[in-house]
Amino acid sequence: MAKGYLALVLHAHLPYVRHPEHENFLEEDWLFEAITETYIPLLDIFEGLVNDNVPFQITMSLTPPLMNMLANELLQYRYVRHLEQLIRLAEMECDRTKHEPHFNRSAQMYLSKFHRAREIFVDRYQCNLNKGFRRFLEHGCLEVITCGGTHGFFPLMEEFPKAIDAQLKAAVNTHEKHLGRKPTGIWLAECGYFPGLETHLHNNGIRYFFVDTHGILHADKRPKYGVYAPLIASREHPVAVFGRDIESSKSVWSAEEGYPGDARYREFYRDIGFDLPLDYIGPFIHENGLRINTGIKYHKITGRNVEKQPYNYDEAMQAAATHAGNFMFNREKQVEHLTSFMDRPPIIVSPYDAELFGHWWYEGPYFINYLIRKIAFDQSTVEMITPKEYLRRHPVNQISMPSFSSWGHKGYCEVWCDGTNDWIYRHLHKAAERMTELADTYFSETGLYARALNQAARELLLAQSSDWAFIMKMGTTVEYAVRRTKLHINRFTDLYYAIKNRDLNEGWLQKIESRDDIFSEIDYRIYATRQ
Repeated sequence: MAKGYLALVLHAHLPYVRHPEHENFLEEDWLFEAITETYIPLLDIFEGLVNDNVPFQITMSLTPPLMNMLANELLQYRYVRHLEQLIRLAEMECDRTKHEPHFNRSAQMYLSKFHRAREIFVDRYQCNLNKGFRRFLEHGCLEVITCGGTHGFFPLMEEFPKAIDAQLKAAVNTHEKHLGRKPTGIWLAECGYFPGLETHLHNNGIRYFFVDTHGILHADKRPKYGVYAPLIASREHPVAVFGRDIESSKSVWSAEEGYPGDARYREFYRDIGFDLPLDYIGPFIHENGLRINTGIKYHKITGRNVEKQPYNYDEAMQAAATHAGNFMFNREKQVEHLTSFMDRPPIIVSPYDAELFGHWWYEGPYFINYLIRKIAFDQSTVEMITPKEYLRRHPVNQISMPSFSSWGHKGYCEVWCDGTNDWIYRHLHKAAERMTELADTYFSETGLYARALNQAARELLLAQSSDWAFIMKMGTTVEYAVRRTKLHINRFTDLYYAIKNRDLNEGWLQKIESRDDIFSEIDYRIYATRQ
């Protein structure tokens, strides 16, 4: 019998990006890259584990924006088109590199993987990967949890409880629509927590969530077992809270000490989209000539300040297996130490962004594959578990309220509220206030104006996405993040006055409904102060 548990938690999220008004839209590639490099490889690995009768339990959040995009027919069509372009490019690369054996082996590998991705996406799951995740959820090896409706950052919404409830209700409804059941757990966007949030979670059927390490260690009562056992946030609203384990996280996240920095792994920042002549690569990058990542990369990390060497897939897989063994060994020793002073098996919670595995760290899904197989057959100290199963086995836990916290830089709100992005909140807060006003005033509305009220709710939810503030802070695609924030706030404001003035243009409403089409079943009354 195992002495302790490992809860591997993958947070799968992307902001809702869908632009039917453009034939090709650059930011939609965020989704396409994640499907090819993260979601399909993970589903393929789950398939192999199940086929080989390997016992495992893993937890993933699938956020509502991601699930809506995976189910969207336009984005499904565009992804298949994107994948077929990659297949054509890989075929050209197999021919171009035929006299360069080091590169040709990689080109052949990419061609095989792209064909495999198309088979899984089109043939196995009929272009909807939600079906794949649902399959493994129903099999019992995957626990799928939710997130706020549009990944809203709850600590900066505390003054607007109906806005928080609306985010949660939209999330629960989306989860049930695509997975056939309500979620029992949630990944709070950015692990953002404030005392009292557990009331909202409990009222929406959520039974557990996660915080960063200091959220547990700075709880109002000293946690007896640190982050190695959950707390119950309050007696009145008994929602369990699990804390992130620093030691296991650092071995993957740390730029200096983490496994992904190994010299044998694929170099993310060296791509043929930037390396090859424009007259050759032109048809496969942006139509205006902007060079972008294609996903075909021929070099390994190699080391700092040295010339990058050709990537060797077999060598990288050996590294992934070695690192999986090291990760398992460290968790065994960690559990052996923890059991010496705990009255229950410790749980080590290791949460990561899912897109780290495959997109940023190309070998990451194979690391997970090796890790699960090694845990199943090479030791007996650690057992993989989901938080839901842990709570079933160990329902009695210490009552202590976590502290205000996030997993962002410095641990609180600075990433999502500083000089680069603080201007958005007066608009978001006013819109949240107005949405509740609309829901209360027009509670019994039907027909055209009910559609407008539903669309106003969608626009507010989309504006509240924490991704826009994060992008502004990080300085990446800032122009796009600013434009999206202003676009949704302006659309909400126009709808607000059109509804109040009874001056609604149905053609205009239909146009924005077709563009911002998330949460098709939304009911604006989720913002109302009465039931």
